[in-house]
Amino acid sequence: MANRRIDKPTGTETVGHEWDGIEELNTPLPRWWLWTFYLCIIFSAGYVVAYPAWPLVEKGTEGVLGWTSRGQLADELGAADLAKVSVREALARTPIERLPEDSALMAQAVAGGRAAFKVNCSQCHGSGAAGSQLLGYPNLNDDDWLWGGDPRAIEYTLVHGIRQAGDDETRFSAMPPFAGAFEPAQLDALITHVLSLSGKAQPNPAGAQTFADNCAACHGPQGEGSRDVGAPRLNDAIWLRGSSRDDLRAQILNPKMGVMPKWEGRLDPVTIRMLTAYVHSLGGGEDFVEVAADPAVDVDAQP
Repeated sequence: MANRRIDKPTGTETVGHEWDGIEELNTPLPRWWLWTFYLCIIFSAGYVVAYPAWPLVEKGTEGVLGWTSRGQLADELGAADLAKVSVREALARTPIERLPEDSALMAQAVAGGRAAFKVNCSQCHGSGAAGSQLLGYPNLNDDDWLWGGDPRAIEYTLVHGIRQAGDDETRFSAMPPFAGAFEPAQLDALITHVLSLSGKAQPNPAGAQTFADNCAACHGPQGEGSRDVGAPRLNDAIWLRGSSRDDLRAQILNPKMGVMPKWEGRLDPVTIRMLTAYVHSLGGGEDFVEVAADPAVDVDAQP
């Protein structure tokens, strides 16, 4: 106290301490800062009483309001689960071919199917569903379908798979190997004819005859393919295993046949339905066409 003095340049009293000739002015705190500090003290006292604040040996204080961040998270997750339940129930009772008629439900199904696709299907078809020509995984973004691209056909393929052992209703097609069946010149002519169907080569009469005798029964006279037997179209620009002469020669002589697992039993029916909606929405999905009424035709049995 004895060392306090008034600093002449500022007119402020010093605190009475000095360090190497440096003195500290006794400048009072701003009034607004003090009131803010006091309010923070009052707020913290109320917070400690109302909310969890003090850690104890086994658990913390709970607060008079009983609120916890974990409880809030549980409530939010519960609300999300309830919302999902309502959507899943709506999907379960909506026939797959009628799903596109409900745009809101379809959007929910596509969103769920997109997530399911990334977990279960992207390993083969790619994250963007573009497939792999090198490995023979089909592109799901185009409008070329071996078995049909309407919602019911897609769902059937997902449920039963393709060439899935142990499932009597699986999609199945088999192209016979033609190794040793053709002379080299005959094989070259056939390849030229197949390429000509999509405008990649000039027509070859000899190859056309070989094609008619050996290939047209499945692939169609003009290479239009057949969904009844899963034979691909040959008269467009979409190729599953490549369109070079070497690619075609390898596929004719020793065809590669892909396998897709059935998802029935691995995924629940609603998730399969959401996957169907997502695949259908990728760009090549087709409208469902009702089969004409015929007592001899079981519509529900049509893939």
